[in-house]
Amino acid sequence: MDPFDAGAGGLLKQPKSVWATAGASVVAFMGIGLVDPILPSIAQGLHATASQVSLLFTSYFLITAVAMLVTGFVSSRIGGRKTLLLGLAFVVVFAALAGTSGSVGELVGFRAGWGLGNALFVSTALAVIVGAAAGGSAAAILLYESALGLGMACGPLLGALLGDASWRYPFFGTAFLMAVGFLCIAVFLKEQPKPARKTSLLDPVKALGHGGLASAAVSAFFYNYTFFTVLAFTPFVLNMSPYRSGAVFFAWGVLLAVFSVIVAPRLQKRFGSLQVLGGSLVLLAADVLVLGYGDHTTAVVCTILSGAFIGVNNTVYTELALGVSDAPRPVASAGYNFVRWFAAAAAPYFAPKIEEWTDLHIPFVVAAVTAVVGALVVVVRRKALTHEAEELEPRHVTEDGVAVFAN
Repeated sequence: MDPFDAGAGGLLKQPKSVWATAGASVVAFMGIGLVDPILPSIAQGLHATASQVSLLFTSYFLITAVAMLVTGFVSSRIGGRKTLLLGLAFVVVFAALAGTSGSVGELVGFRAGWGLGNALFVSTALAVIVGAAAGGSAAAILLYESALGLGMACGPLLGALLGDASWRYPFFGTAFLMAVGFLCIAVFLKEQPKPARKTSLLDPVKALGHGGLASAAVSAFFYNYTFFTVLAFTPFVLNMSPYRSGAVFFAWGVLLAVFSVIVAPRLQKRFGSLQVLGGSLVLLAADVLVLGYGDHTTAVVCTILSGAFIGVNNTVYTELALGVSDAPRPVASAGYNFVRWFAAAAAPYFAPKIEEWTDLHIPFVVAAVTAVVGALVVVVRRKALTHEAEELEPRHVTEDGVAVFAN
């Protein structure tokens, strides 16, 4: 069945509960890149340095990484609907508080609470969408991936539009939109059956004892350092107005969405998952290196172009993590994300610090090296990854409907 078919069970013929969850997912993913175009404005408004403001990402993703051990534990006990509502409530409260911050320390702290809420919501959203969708999982997965891409693209745009007036407004805007999402899910989404088996806090860590899953997680760790150097550090390098920076990262997000949902599956079918991943990581390394040493126009072009490689990488890593081990896939997903999100926390902190210690170019050299290291892990650990990767069909969902937190 074509998931784009407008007939029964197609993408456009889904229950209100699915659309409510997908809409809230768009806003949740918007929160990741929301602060990108206003990072310089926040630094100026709170009299903070680039490294201090970059802690907005560090606190957010550090809490997200740790929360990966908790989300399965929570959702397997209270159910998907209550987990979504709990996550949304956290985001509404902490996003609103972030807008009232009087210091960068307060803002960093509130972003940490926001990260916990987002982890609870996003790690459960696909499970709920698949469970409530009509016509099987194909349309549900496409809808979720589309929500992810749209959110990543529109986050910087919303941040720019609201942030041009004040850096505080994007935080209030997110709180309002997530409150609407909370009400929609509360009204339209019915509780779904709880998983038959409850997840313990240590299950994801134990799953990393599998060589293939550990290899995928380690490779993704190095890749994520590159990814979030681009996302969190480049706005300071471009040094553009919120509108211009928002436009750049909107274009970046559009490429990310298109290459994740449309291009990556076609490349995998033709060349194989590991070949596509290794090649995309090397191209991303070259792109980031040129970004760091090029003039301003080149930096803008390379920033946008990186979205294509990041979109491909996100899709392939997600599928590898879901299929490479014999652990229950929700557990494998949590273990994989637990490892890789630590790099998302590290890059925003270390990139501006490295600039302070050296010069503007070296953070991008480091980011290029980490992308190459990620590719080398794929090559060296090929035997641990090959068997599953060769048989892997493009998929992002488990038998229980639980997804890897893709971005």
